[in-house]
Amino acid sequence: MSVTLKELAAEIGAELIGDGNLAVSSANSLDEAGPEEVSFLSNPKYISQLETTRAAAVICSPVVRHDRIPLLKTKDPYLAFAKAVVKLHGYRKHPHAGVHKLAHVDPAATIGEGTVLYPGVFIGPRAKVGRDCILYPNVVIYDDTVIGDRVTIHACTVIGQDGFGYATSQGVHHKIPQIGNVVIEDDVEIGSGAAIARAALGRTVVGKGTKIDNLVTIGHGTQIGPAGMIVAQVGIAGSVKIGHHVTMAGQVGVAGHLKIGNNVTFGAQSGVMEDVPDQSMYIGAPAMPAQQARRVYSIFTQLPELVQRIKQLEQKVEELSSAEGEEGRGDSVGRGDAETG
Repeated sequence: MSVTLKELAAEIGAELIGDGNLAVSSANSLDEAGPEEVSFLSNPKYISQLETTRAAAVICSPVVRHDRIPLLKTKDPYLAFAKAVVKLHGYRKHPHAGVHKLAHVDPAATIGEGTVLYPGVFIGPRAKVGRDCILYPNVVIYDDTVIGDRVTIHACTVIGQDGFGYATSQGVHHKIPQIGNVVIEDDVEIGSGAAIARAALGRTVVGKGTKIDNLVTIGHGTQIGPAGMIVAQVGIAGSVKIGHHVTMAGQVGVAGHLKIGNNVTFGAQSGVMEDVPDQSMYIGAPAMPAQQARRVYSIFTQLPELVQRIKQLEQKVEELSSAEGEEGRGDSVGRGDAETG
């Protein structure tokens, strides 16, 4: 689809600086965009690319100044660019409507209007899938799982499998029946290869609007609040309670039975081993408040030099101790000679 910059500016709510009659038909990155494509600049580190980009126009923040190419200025360039991509490209068109003939839906399951199931999808007994959902190939939904409206689940994700629950006695692990279920609320998107376990008792819950990346594991009985962002390869153990608007970067690990507050951010590979209060940023393994962690890691990187300095100080202390010992022995000999004389 082709639109003028004037039309695009109105669509995304941006102030246009430049020729509004120029037309664009696609969107691309700054370094790859061509003369009929629009790009965006949200990270100041890439501002030098404005000198070299071939893009027809760039979506940017109001503070950016440049005379070479038209600018579409807005307070949130990334969101505006997302709107531009939707305008120019739209969303993925599905090759079929409704339930594909190679998907399996148990007779006791229910599927909402407008939902698309790709080949290989399995929907188990008594599962409920809401309206306008998209389940890509080989998604597996176990029995009694409840999925809300407008949920997207990408290929090969499994929801509702047994939680990892065993009672160990005399070296033998005895399986505990997992009799709870999973509830996925409205407007959730789940990436490929994720696994969300059913609760042993009660529910495992993923809150409204939460976005989950590929290869994420969520343990039984965990409850994730609304609008979370769970990035690739995160592992969350069972019975964790997570507040709203929590972000977990790649490979974060969360121990079981913890409570994570609202508006919390964890840096990549954080190892979370204790409760975390609201409005916090934690990094590191074990995870600690970001300000403290930065001090810890600044020292950590200097450990070889610090060890060498300690060895040098120990050697000096030993030399001083030896010298004092020899001086003491000398004084003793002198006093003895004086007395005998």
